[in-house]
Amino acid sequence: MVSPPLSRSTLALTPLTMKDFKSDQEVRWCPGCGDYAILAAVQSFMPELGIPRENIVFVSGIGCSSRFPYYMNTYGLHSIHGRAPAIATGLSASRPDLSVWVVTGDGDALSIGGNHLIHALRRNVNLKILLFNNRIYGLTKGQYSPTSELGKITKSTPAGSADSPFNPLSLALGAEATFVARTIDSDRKHLQSVLRAAAEHEGSAFVEIYQNCNIFNDGAFDLIKDAESRDAHLIRLEQGRPITFGADDRFSVVHPEGSFGLQVQEGGAAIVHDATVDDPAYAFALSRLSGSDLSTTPIGVFRNVRRPSYDELVHKQLLDAQAQATGTPEEMLNDLLNSGDTWTIP
Repeated sequence: MVSPPLSRSTLALTPLTMKDFKSDQEVRWCPGCGDYAILAAVQSFMPELGIPRENIVFVSGIGCSSRFPYYMNTYGLHSIHGRAPAIATGLSASRPDLSVWVVTGDGDALSIGGNHLIHALRRNVNLKILLFNNRIYGLTKGQYSPTSELGKITKSTPAGSADSPFNPLSLALGAEATFVARTIDSDRKHLQSVLRAAAEHEGSAFVEIYQNCNIFNDGAFDLIKDAESRDAHLIRLEQGRPITFGADDRFSVVHPEGSFGLQVQEGGAAIVHDATVDDPAYAFALSRLSGSDLSTTPIGVFRNVRRPSYDELVHKQLLDAQAQATGTPEEMLNDLLNSGDTWTIP
């Protein structure tokens, strides 16, 4: 008998606090790492879900970010390099009563784990995927990563990287992800607002978090973090509002006549942001405003649309199979094992 999935809004018997989500493990990241800020933001946000800790699971791969499950007082799994989305897929599909979160990094998710990531997004598995992007391999001590900018000098690219970097949001949108967003480790209010929206989404929610590695790539995002420069380069996406930025909204994101994409220009009629546009071309065009130099960097929710999740479709198949079933489970298994694709060797 297949039971219907439990509501993800099941309330905990006792209200939880940030302290309840802190584990007894010593947090072991480099002092000043942006991961501390993300951890604190997640721990303080989790009580809002109203979900018992035993119904929450964090799954990670390999990398600095992947120590995350140790520090959350929930269930967790520190898995293998790049395979967190695959493991989390099995968990989410088999246990629809759980809130499943994946924590990964730009190396873990976009290099060895690239295939697993795009297929989890394509399938629309009910996962919340947090990608910490610091544009470097931190755990292995400073090699270039799939998001490192062209010409980046690192221990593994002493003459500068010859690779064109991935744009994680463009990649996710190309895989038809139904929820795509970007935020910054040091902007706690914005980070938590994006997490809140991701948690409410049914299906794959992909969140890129710009995260500073102060040891091997310090200051990578200073242009959009420093108070003196950020307003001239940071584009905050707000549902239903014109996309403008800069002093006195000096700059606008526009759709020039005859152009396939979006552009930034001084003045002009700014487009009104709508993350619910079903065609991913709009959100993709927004993601292309983000260059490696960060000169025009949108943050916020790029896409938030609804389509059936992988979990829903699989559960429906199980219910349909159950309705058509005859005989005991043992009889059904015996019939399957002796069906037309079996043969006897004399």
